[in-house]
Amino acid sequence: MTASGRPSGRRRAAAVCRWLFIPVAVPVAAVSAVRAVPADWPVLGVQLVAFTPWLAAPAAAALFLAFMGRSRWQQVLAASLVGCQAFWLLPLDVREPAAEAAGTSVSLVAMSINAELGGADAGSIVALVRELHVDLLAVEEYTPALERRLTAAGLDGLLPHRIAHARDSAGGSAIYSSYKLEGSGVIPGTRFSMPVASLDLGDESGSSLRVVAVHTLAPVGNGLEQWRSDLAAVARSDNGSGPLLLAGDFNATYDHREFRALLAGTGGNRPLVDVAAALGSRLVPTWPMRGYRLPGIALDHLVASPDIRGSGYSVHRVGGTDHAAVAATLRIQVP
Repeated sequence: MTASGRPSGRRRAAAVCRWLFIPVAVPVAAVSAVRAVPADWPVLGVQLVAFTPWLAAPAAAALFLAFMGRSRWQQVLAASLVGCQAFWLLPLDVREPAAEAAGTSVSLVAMSINAELGGADAGSIVALVRELHVDLLAVEEYTPALERRLTAAGLDGLLPHRIAHARDSAGGSAIYSSYKLEGSGVIPGTRFSMPVASLDLGDESGSSLRVVAVHTLAPVGNGLEQWRSDLAAVARSDNGSGPLLLAGDFNATYDHREFRALLAGTGGNRPLVDVAAALGSRLVPTWPMRGYRLPGIALDHLVASPDIRGSGYSVHRVGGTDHAAVAATLRIQVP
């Protein structure tokens, strides 16, 4: 050792970095394994994988510690974790809509909001509808009290057509529209009401848009299998032809295998497009906007068939609910 003691000091610093590497890297590695391996993971794994985008920072910290600690195996592991995070932050499997075909199209602005047990501020929702010129609104956790408040705030004058399934607590949903709506029942076998409607696009060919107000059960407690069942049921709601919009709270992110399966069109269904992902806004969080000390994640989505092109995707805070509203302009190709 030199008189200054620097070599022994560097060895001690390297040893400290090697020890610190373990608590930083192990959680990243565990969640990365859940993200990478296509298995029916238990509820804790499903919950943690939703926060995958936030693992990029600790993965980078682990790489720094590995090089400072001069451990070859730690360097290899940390580099692999950083590579995985980069791949998942910029996924290659994000689907985009097909190129716009010749013919006519109809444009409308769609918005979805989870009202958190009906507590969302009705005036704020109506103000957003007016400001964004919304033509189609899906509301989850739609209660009789919220229905009355939305009417009092003037929503019926802006969106006069409605398919409403109001329920106390979290089970209700509704679809409002400036276009004529025709109800087509609900998605069967789900815990929460998911109404299906046919929206008359008003063009000469008589085309319509099939709309589903989506609200899956959250994967918490004993609700995991119902969550998986709900997502599968939503995927089956696609009849394979004509424009389709799934709008609502999927309680799932792009990092969930079950949500990617819905988009991929497994089981003979056609592939679908997450509008936010296609427009580069996949990581913009929609939950929690309040009430939980958690990193933000995107649980609310506008998912469309490939014959719909999205633009102007935006996320908006609304008072009284822990979810943000999501909105986009949809250009729908018609025959």
